[in-house]
Amino acid sequence: MLRFHFTSDDLARVRIAPGPDPMWETLLSAHVVNQRGGTTPFDPWRERVLSGLPPAARMLLRLAPPRGYSPDFLTPATGADLLLPGADAFETGLDAVLSTPRDQLRRDISRLAHGRRPHLWMRDLADGAAPAVRGLGVAMRSYHEQAVGPYWSGILTAVDVDRTARTRAWVEGGTEHALRTLHPAIRWEHPVLSVTTAAERDVHLAGRGLLIVPSYFCHRAPISLADPELPPLLIYPITHEQVWTGTRPEAQADGGRQLTALLGRTRAAVLRALGTGATTSELAQRLAISPASASEHATVLRNAGLVSSGRERNTVLHALTPLGRTLLDGGDGRVPTASTATAADPA
Repeated sequence: MLRFHFTSDDLARVRIAPGPDPMWETLLSAHVVNQRGGTTPFDPWRERVLSGLPPAARMLLRLAPPRGYSPDFLTPATGADLLLPGADAFETGLDAVLSTPRDQLRRDISRLAHGRRPHLWMRDLADGAAPAVRGLGVAMRSYHEQAVGPYWSGILTAVDVDRTARTRAWVEGGTEHALRTLHPAIRWEHPVLSVTTAAERDVHLAGRGLLIVPSYFCHRAPISLADPELPPLLIYPITHEQVWTGTRPEAQADGGRQLTALLGRTRAAVLRALGTGATTSELAQRLAISPASASEHATVLRNAGLVSSGRERNTVLHALTPLGRTLLDGGDGRVPTASTATAADPA
């Protein structure tokens, strides 16, 4: 059991990251690649990754066992709490990894080895040897380019839908309600947040607060850093209701026929109304149309790759995808507002 002990100051300093952390997604996806047996929602993706994984990338896989400890230095506190594009956030995180102090490298590698004598290159890495550190950089970059980078848009879309639901829980019920409903493996009993895991550890936040990070590739239970002295954070798995399952995001949208369905005032108004996310009923209320019509328009936009939908309990929540956001932000200012759309509008 992992237990976070809160003070009143910590409750005021709980925050949810603006998006997924590319370093955590890189590490957690490597855990999935290393899994043997069983089935996961990521099997088609895993097969594709393995079929084209460069030999240099396999150095990272040695540091990412499918279960148990992975070195904390692989996930520095950089990417998830920054509003940076995915590629920039990854490069920022990679720079932090490659600048890890030698004593942390030695400590983390020793913990990974469980007292056994590590592989030669791991011993060189633990000593901070320049060739080994450069090799780790090559491994992480080549792995990310094959396994994460090409799918980043789809990852953002899925995480954004889930994060919107969590933000709504915060607004509607406050921090304690949001913590209580974050994941089935989490239990909140003031002032302790307990996470059901194999690890037995207590983390006293002591006024540092807690960063909550939604993750695409974390698919079992929420996890955290092993070192309690590092900035406290909790990685939680998003709800995988409607997920990409291996098709590259750029291949998902049929940029011809489906996008023509977007022409018209009502669907443009739907796109704008979803700028902050909405359930089907909320969308209908905002546009003064029937729930059935709101659902139909959201479906057309989703099929065009502009909207993503996910279920939160008994409601369906819609949010813009990165493509939808780009289209909306790149408009000429004449996109109709909700007040201009009517139920009689044919689309």
